[in-house]
Amino acid sequence: MVAVGVHEAKTTLSKLIQKVSAGEEVVITRGGTPVAKLVSVTPQGPRELGRDIGRFEVSDDFNEPLSDNLLDAFEGR
Repeated sequence: MVAVGVHEAKTTLSKLIQKVSAGEEVVITRGGTPVAKLVSVTPQGPRELGRDIGRFEVSDDFNEPLSDNLLDAFEGR
């Protein structure tokens, strides 16, 4: 793990990103105190279309206007 100050991180960001891409972690410090960590992002892969089919159901009246008392509740009346 590499620790660098904020100023150094700003001036060497491209090099730090190369280190992170290679699997290293970089801690950014301010006044010697750690304030942030740069880590590699793990790709999640392609999204699966339709994976939530059957997990919820939309009611038949979904697009109907709200009742007056429910609309008043949403509007804080």
